[in-house]
Amino acid sequence: MIVAHEHRKVPPVLQFAPQTRPKCFRVGFTLVELLVVIAVIGVLVGLLLPAVQAAREAVRKVSCSNNLRQVGLAIQNYHSTFNRLPAGYVSYPTSNGVAPANVMMDAVTWDAGPGWGWGAAILPFAEGTTIADHLQMERPLWSVVNSHAIASTIPMFLCPSSSGKDSPFTIANASGGPLIIDGHSVEVGRSHYVASHGQESCWGECGSVATGEVFTNIYTSETKIVAIDGDAGRVADGPFYRNSKTRFRDVTDGLTNTIFFGEHSSSLSDKTWVGVVPGAYVHPRFLSPENGYDAAATLTLVHAGPSGGELDITGSPIIHPINFPTYHVGQMFSEHPGGGYIGMGDGSVRFVSEVVDLYLWAELSSMDEHEVIDWERL
Repeated sequence: MIVAHEHRKVPPVLQFAPQTRPKCFRVGFTLVELLVVIAVIGVLVGLLLPAVQAAREAVRKVSCSNNLRQVGLAIQNYHSTFNRLPAGYVSYPTSNGVAPANVMMDAVTWDAGPGWGWGAAILPFAEGTTIADHLQMERPLWSVVNSHAIASTIPMFLCPSSSGKDSPFTIANASGGPLIIDGHSVEVGRSHYVASHGQESCWGECGSVATGEVFTNIYTSETKIVAIDGDAGRVADGPFYRNSKTRFRDVTDGLTNTIFFGEHSSSLSDKTWVGVVPGAYVHPRFLSPENGYDAAATLTLVHAGPSGGELDITGSPIIHPINFPTYHVGQMFSEHPGGGYIGMGDGSVRFVSEVVDLYLWAELSSMDEHEVIDWERL
């Protein structure tokens, strides 16, 4: 039987209406737009960077100021305990240049062991007892038994604005090489803070030379000759010097009016909290017409000038406040913009402009010259 197939309807072919091609949207920047964006970002960064740097420096200044406050507080506590300030550094006392061989006396400066400085002396009063307990201060600081402790880095003695090194350094001889004592070099911890010797300096000339020239009047440049005989106190008019034992009552100009401490960045020269090594020299890291290396006492001490025999190229006595362009290794030097910090005898800390009146700086540096202080010139 023939079966008729079911007739199936074939669906019509779908017809689509023609459409336009979808639009293409470009992604990214043209070169000109990119350069404009980069330029705008550069301008914004340029505007922001000084503000960031200023904020960071403000923090560093606070830290530096706090360091000097700790030093000042330690000094106050030291004086309360011993009824005197620590010595600028301790040296075997001699009035004729004769000393035992074990103290290694320098034949020129008469510096000798044990050499411990003011920074080492105040450690027990500045939360440095741990290090102080490892210092055998009855022996010269360069003794092998002290080698580890004296190379310690103590944050209180470091200014964060200093671009120089914070790490320990090797004591140098006159040529700038390592000073060798008992067959070995001496490495000491660094300090960015120094003690004030006053207007006058007495280090290189306070040894075999029996007399020295000192200024008696900073305003008229009058001088006199004094017999030193190894006693730096006959020249120094500040609170810290070799074998000094200054008491607060000796600061007749007033503790508020007398500089005790200040900054000295390691970008200019090396300073230490440890003390003074006889035969050592301090060398500047850069040269100027007025600076050069100086004697071992400048490892811990600086002065303000004028000092006998210290004259500029015109023959005039030199007063060098903080950052003064003589750049002596024996002056204060800071890398804070515009000036630096000083610690006064009363424990206060002041920021001093690098363009401070020269005579005011000299007046503040002496402790018993009876000058009249006009703080308006600061």
